[in-house]
Amino acid sequence: MPGTPPGATKAQPLTQAERADLPPSPAAGRRRLDSSELFGDAQEIEIVHRQQVYRLRRTALDKLILTK
Repeated sequence: MPGTPPGATKAQPLTQAERADLPPSPAAGRRRLDSSELFGDAQEIEIVHRQQVYRLRRTALDKLILTK
């Protein structure tokens, strides 16, 4: 896969059955997003919070790192 580090796999969106197996969100008003919905084919995204830019990066071991 282009742009994917060696050994990493591309995350696939959860199926409806897999989503049903997740525990419900514990608080009203909380949103749950699958990381594949955020990243698509990218390895890194930028999130703006209070006029500050944060980077959310997917590592070669498919972990997430958030940096300012």
